[in-house]
Amino acid sequence: MTFIDTIPDEQASGVLATLYQEQRADDGYVWNNTRAFSHRPEVLTGWNAFLSTIRANMDLRRYELATLAAARRLRSSYCMLAHGSVMLANDLLVPAELRAVAADHRSAGLDPVDVAVMDLADKVAADATTVTQADIEELRALGLSDPEIFDVVLAAAARCFMSKVIDAVGAQPDHVYEERLEPELREALVVGRPIAAS
Repeated sequence: MTFIDTIPDEQASGVLATLYQEQRADDGYVWNNTRAFSHRPEVLTGWNAFLSTIRANMDLRRYELATLAAARRLRSSYCMLAHGSVMLANDLLVPAELRAVAADHRSAGLDPVDVAVMDLADKVAADATTVTQADIEELRALGLSDPEIFDVVLAAAARCFMSKVIDAVGAQPDHVYEERLEPELREALVVGRPIAAS
């Protein structure tokens, strides 16, 4: 499941035990990314709180598109599958649209604002030093305010933390994605590590 040993359910206590219990109650299993943080669950809860402050200022669709762009650049199957599923569950994209966005957001039929948001998030994840004044001006010209542009940067940079941590310790995407997503969509969203066996 991961390259490091994780704390099993029966040995979990405190914050970790609470996380395990909540996920079992909500989803019927404990997420592999939560197990990956089992030695430092406070980091995961802190990151979740940090992420909540970013999401609170953003339209859900914009947040998810920025997240997908960063996750794709980072080759994070886990984040692609998780956030692709969020987009489907919230009717932000249908499966065919999500496949197209995962393949190439520039030719997926998105509006110019969505394309520019994903372009910026992709650059932040790939190499933030390549972001230029022209990238920012493009978003301004499309109607985004400076706080809204900064929110896109925050969403992409936050995704870098989670994607890199879970991939560095070998956490595979949860087995449920094998069951919940159609094969063609799974194939489009698996850009790095494979889905875990059930």
